[in-house]
Amino acid sequence: MHISLDDRFAVVCGSTQGIGLAIAKELAGMGAVCILLARNEPALKEIVQQLPTPNQQLHEYHLADFADTKQVKRIIEKIVFLHTVHILINNTGGPKAGPIAEATENEFNQAFQQHLINNDILTKAVVPGMKQQGYGRIINIISTSVRIPLNNLGVSNTIRAAVAAWAKTLSNELGQFNITVNNILPGFTDTQRLRSLIESNANRRGVSKEVIEKEMVDSIPAGRFGDASEIAAVAAFLASPAASYVNGVSIPVDGGRTGTI
Repeated sequence: MHISLDDRFAVVCGSTQGIGLAIAKELAGMGAVCILLARNEPALKEIVQQLPTPNQQLHEYHLADFADTKQVKRIIEKIVFLHTVHILINNTGGPKAGPIAEATENEFNQAFQQHLINNDILTKAVVPGMKQQGYGRIINIISTSVRIPLNNLGVSNTIRAAVAAWAKTLSNELGQFNITVNNILPGFTDTQRLRSLIESNANRRGVSKEVIEKEMVDSIPAGRFGDASEIAAVAAFLASPAASYVNGVSIPVDGGRTGTI
């Protein structure tokens, strides 16, 4: 199975922690040049020096705050002027927790801009180069809420579903160019985001974090939270030549928790 990413350039968003960082490490280890996007410059400086370099790759980073779509557009245009991007990992932190009935219009608008609009900006910038090269992999890190909405994540459930529909439509349009568009749906993965959700739910219900964590783990057939590296492994496969006939799908990586086929 051909899974090498030698001579490929990968833009990895939200790459200073959690799933984004794990994906950057995996892709770099497979030979890709990783271009990191995030807003924490001290972390970016440290991480870009720590990524694997089996091919003596020169990884790089760019500062981008996904709350500022104009900045994201400027940065990705700069990147594609310098490099042909073969792999795009759309990944950013989710909206804050809370019931959908209590969400404000501004919260929906912000989430829409941060997730769907930024994904679209980044994708439109990299697709011309992918078409020219005859190779492209667009991978969106979303959520299992695309299949079954998660309690107390009203805005997130709504926006994640919109991203999935956008991605499926895009996959139909780009497949003819050997550009695939796929979604990874992480389940309960042990990241800072998950710990924040546990704390939020504990506070909302007036119980301990341990109670919430046990309930979550008990709902997972695997009997544990996932590790970010396990999400990264699936992303690495989808980014590789071996996944050339996998297109337009949403893959749960959740220990079997999602109750759909």
